[in-house]
Amino acid sequence: MIALVPGVLALLPEYASIEDPVPDLRAACLDAVAALGPRVRVLGTGSGERVGRHLVETAGAEVVDAGESGVLVVANGSAKRTEKAPGHLDERAEAFDETLRELLVGPDPAGLAAIDAELGAELWADVGGLVALGDLLAPGQAVDVTYDAAPFGVQYWVIRWSPDAVPSDA
Repeated sequence: MIALVPGVLALLPEYASIEDPVPDLRAACLDAVAALGPRVRVLGTGSGERVGRHLVETAGAEVVDAGESGVLVVANGSAKRTEKAPGHLDERAEAFDETLRELLVGPDPAGLAAIDAELGAELWADVGGLVALGDLLAPGQAVDVTYDAAPFGVQYWVIRWSPDAVPSDA
């Protein structure tokens, strides 16, 4: 089992406030991580890796480097979807995120491996984990999208892929 969650700092306890700013996202992330099993490998960088490790530990699982029961990829789309987004509005952000969505839901491993990392960086997207995800997925894997929104002008997804292929008549 493989899951994708965003590296949102609001998911960490030190960024918690009296009112949870992302309750639906938090619930979707915890559900996705809980489905990964007892030993989870986390693929993410910087604060994303920290968020991933926290989610795994919160789900009662162990973070491991190999022999895993599941893989958690931490990445997100652009952070420039609105004027109030952290990176302000960039007209290219919505199209970039739509392309990412298509590659993730496909899934399209070759397309994920070929993501334009330079454009991603310009749009403040954390796509390093998505490139690595391309090595883990196969076309036809069953996909379950449980969160797809852009709160605060940042595109977040929570997606799970099971190793089972989608039936050919689906």
